[in-house]
Amino acid sequence: MLVTLSGMRSIFIVVSMALITLQESMACSLPYVGREIWDAKPPKDVLMFPGPIPFVIIHHSYIPAACTTGKECSRAMQSMQQMHQQERGWNDIGYSFAVGGDGRVYEGRGFNVVGAHAPRYNNKSVGICMIGDWRVDLPSEKMIVAVESLIEYGVRNNIIASNYTLIGHRQTRPTECPGDRLFEEIKTWPHFVDMWDVVDPNTIAT
Repeated sequence: MLVTLSGMRSIFIVVSMALITLQESMACSLPYVGREIWDAKPPKDVLMFPGPIPFVIIHHSYIPAACTTGKECSRAMQSMQQMHQQERGWNDIGYSFAVGGDGRVYEGRGFNVVGAHAPRYNNKSVGICMIGDWRVDLPSEKMIVAVESLIEYGVRNNIIASNYTLIGHRQTRPTECPGDRLFEEIKTWPHFVDMWDVVDPNTIAT
């Protein structure tokens, strides 16, 4: 099927309006910080995938360390985006969303955008990074509540599948992420599945 230039513009406008509506809805439903608020750089490219999304994957940032204020968390987001785009050559920050110690959800790539956070799952998952090093310590209760609220929002709006599978990053590749303490915590969360699909890191870059 051929799409004319005017048709492509129409599609772009429809998609853009849908994303704006989604962002407004999330801002009303969650303690939410959009990309423009944390001063994100534009993505190099945006690849979409259809939903409902079957997997939710939990990460920790390790570095940057935990943040407690909006200013600190915005800097953490900028730091991660810079590393992912400039050092690793990715299109954008790797995660779909991040959660800061201020208890707010920070927009990364967003829902239904192919990520760079878990090999073989980037086009069928929501990657949520809990900012900080959670090998020994547990994220605060308000961080955990923010993650739960984000997932609930996705399910309620048919963005995330109601029967989604929740796993940790280490279940997809050899890594300590999301940290031993946080991994033990997410084992108690609804929809966690003790499945292991670890890829050889030498064969897939992300």
